[in-house]
Amino acid sequence: MKEKILLDTDIGSDIDDAVCLAYLLAQPRCELVGITTVTGQALRRAKMASALCRVAGRDVPIIPGCEKPFLVPQKQTEAPQADALSRWPHSETFPNRNAVEFMRSAIRSAPGEITLLAIGPLTNVGALFAADPEIPGLLKALVLMCGVFTTRTPNSGRLEWNAIGDPHATAMVYAANCRVHRSIGLDVTLRVCMSPDEVRRRFRHPLLRPVLDFAEVWFRTAQRIVFHDPLAAVTIFDSEICRFSRGRVEVELASRQALGMTHWQEDPDGRHEIAIDVDPERFFQRYFEVF
Repeated sequence: MKEKILLDTDIGSDIDDAVCLAYLLAQPRCELVGITTVTGQALRRAKMASALCRVAGRDVPIIPGCEKPFLVPQKQTEAPQADALSRWPHSETFPNRNAVEFMRSAIRSAPGEITLLAIGPLTNVGALFAADPEIPGLLKALVLMCGVFTTRTPNSGRLEWNAIGDPHATAMVYAANCRVHRSIGLDVTLRVCMSPDEVRRRFRHPLLRPVLDFAEVWFRTAQRIVFHDPLAAVTIFDSEICRFSRGRVEVELASRQALGMTHWQEDPDGRHEIAIDVDPERFFQRYFEVF
């Protein structure tokens, strides 16, 4: 049986979103019911998603979403990897729909069947849960690439980009009561990475060619790809890749310096699951075997 996935993404900034979307499009067990984009230049991000969908020969609804966080300034105003779009056919226009309403409609049309995979700042998801408080309970699962949970470092090492991108939305999402509320955090995802030379050697599949073009923009300022978002996606299809612990997550809103920090407390009765370990070899095997 296929897994129905609704993807919320900030594709176009860190390259891992495109790496993740390519995996979902190639994964035969994935039924991608829709894609919403978030943060600055949401339309350009939607165009990037459409380029990958076209290469895959898939007609997936793509809806540009919220560009501004609830209460803080936008930290991610541009989608630089979209500069490579000129080499890949893509859609220029998208359905005139509100992304939050699209998500709401998709989830309500298939209660208990859809996994919401959120791999960017959580503005769209927070707005969705605020607009319809019943939605968390109608999801099959909520899977996030978000937060830092097990690293014992000073505050600056405990801040993760998606969590701090819209900290108030992050707090709303972690307050939601989902059947499965799972997070793969930065402390675990940093263990699955790849050098530019290895990326260029292994990204040979036609669906990975546009990703490689986008990656060349990323490599102008980065020395590696960390597979943050793909790890979150692959755990949906192989939960043994990561080891999980149950507990409670609270999001820091009181301290300006630590706004959006995720605080973790292990608790067997807690509503949250967080990844505490990963098998990198198994992850890369599962990722590349679908291509």
